[in-house]
Amino acid sequence: MLKIKLVKSLSGRHDKHIATAHSLGLRRIGNTVTQPDNPQTRGKIEQIKYLICVSEA
Repeated sequence: MLKIKLVKSLSGRHDKHIATAHSLGLRRIGNTVTQPDNPQTRGKIEQIKYLICVSEA
């Protein structure tokens, strides 16, 4: 499992990146979610890695 935290604002970002953050369950700065460690989640993380902080849960 991966613990993902949104550390930068979604304001002014590309629509696809905002949609990716929302698909992970991240809406506001400081939101933290736990997601399974699989290729789909890793792909989403790779797309918005500049907005989030990831750690092992």
